[in-house]
Amino acid sequence: MTPLKQKTSQTMKPATAAKKLGIYLAAAPTDFQEGVVSREELNALQAEPPQWLQELRRNGPHPRPVIAAKLGISISGLARGGVTEALTTEQIEAIKAENPLWLQHERANQVDVRKEAARIKAKHEKEAAEKAAKESRDR
Repeated sequence: MTPLKQKTSQTMKPATAAKKLGIYLAAAPTDFQEGVVSREELNALQAEPPQWLQELRRNGPHPRPVIAAKLGISISGLARGGVTEALTTEQIEAIKAENPLWLQHERANQVDVRKEAARIKAKHEKEAAEKAAKESRDR
C-alpha cells in the first residue's frame, strides 16, 4: 500500500490573484504584492474582503478590464482611445460625463459586436436543431 500524500495548498502569484479579484496589483498592499496567495486565502478575500480590498474595488485605481467594463467597451477600445494606465473611479466617471467621440465610437462598435455574436449564436442553435431533427427522422 502506498502512503497517503499530504494535500498541499494550491498557490498563485499575486498578479493572478489580483486578476481574479479584479484589482490593480500595483495599488494593493506591499505584503499582497510580494507574497503568494493560496486558494483558501483567495476564497477568504472574495467572501469577506478586507477594508483595503473594498476600497480598491470602490475607488480604484482599476485595471483595464474593469475600466473597459465600466465604460461599456472592449479592452482594445481602451487602447484605441489612448487609455493605457489604470484609472480611478472618479477618472472613469469624468470620461463618462465628457463622453468623448472615441468613447461614443467604441460603444457603437461594442453594440455591433454583441449583435453579431447573438446572430452567430442563433444561427448555430438553428443549425444544431435542424441537425437533431434530421437525425431523429433518419432513425
